[in-house]
Amino acid sequence: MSIPLPIRAQAAAAQLLYALPRPLRRLIAGGPIRLDGQELALDAQLLLRMQQLSGTQLAKADVAASRAELALSRHLVSGKPIEPVGTSEISIPAPHGTIPATLYTPEGLDSPSGLLVFYHGGGWVIGNRESHDNTARFLADRAGVRVLSVEYRLAPEAPFPAAPDDALAAFDYAYAKAGELGADPARIAVGGDSAGGNLAAVVAQEATHRGGPAPAFQLLFYPAVDASVRRRSRELFGNGFFLTDENMTWFLDHYAPEGIDRTDPRMSPLLTEDLTGLPPAYIATAGFDPLRDEGETYAERLAEAGVPVALSRHADLIHGYVNFLGIGRRFTEATAEAAGALRVGLSRRGPG
Repeated sequence: MSIPLPIRAQAAAAQLLYALPRPLRRLIAGGPIRLDGQELALDAQLLLRMQQLSGTQLAKADVAASRAELALSRHLVSGKPIEPVGTSEISIPAPHGTIPATLYTPEGLDSPSGLLVFYHGGGWVIGNRESHDNTARFLADRAGVRVLSVEYRLAPEAPFPAAPDDALAAFDYAYAKAGELGADPARIAVGGDSAGGNLAAVVAQEATHRGGPAPAFQLLFYPAVDASVRRRSRELFGNGFFLTDENMTWFLDHYAPEGIDRTDPRMSPLLTEDLTGLPPAYIATAGFDPLRDEGETYAERLAEAGVPVALSRHADLIHGYVNFLGIGRRFTEATAEAAGALRVGLSRRGPG
């Protein structure tokens, strides 16, 4: 996809903005924002100011328009493609046809290596492999693993449970074809951000509970894990911090329209009764994120069930930070921490 000239110009302007001296960036962003004992990072506040000035929104009334805007706006914040990382296109067989995926391989990586099966965010409605291309590249490069980025079916064309069905099929494919993918079948992780974090958590549960091959590790960025209730963080941060309360309602109404049980553990993995035996997890939350509290509650429940879990709250950040790698430093720092956790998590052999 060619990048329109206006988007290129806006991306260049964003780079210049973040290169300004800190006092000028503070002047443009406005006074510090403090809420719930946290202070928003200047990098995040500046991004929100840019969003406000440009009038961009995460979700519009029209699904096609929302997808198109994301396809363009990502070029403002994702940065230049991280190299050298090789890519190859994969078609995963599924009952409905095939599931497209991209395999990312860092230069010089030996085989077999660890592999992350990655599910992109976007509320199960928007987003694709392209929107998360640099995120996948970053994780592959920094963690020293292969990444299989999966383009599962989206709602409203394919509502729940199409996405978790595709997500599990992708993990099963990765395990069965590990040798062809250059991966060690005992070192396959699942991961994703937001809705993708939801799918990764669901796959870890489904694969573990059925017996047989299961992921060796979970990498969950601000996961949506409970669609049944509203928590305090949604009330605190549901307006003005990138992901809004209105966005969340819009996404869920497309993914799980009337008649679908939102307490189903394949939609709300936090509600699964038995969490014992699940793979170790790294769970990252953002302080100014409506999803913060449910992600942290999930981490608590995993720990209570005896699952090794590392919970990292980035108290100064907003939802979506793994997609903002091309601007500022704070977003990259937080994502690099997760890549380090993934590297360590897959340095040990999994359950097989």
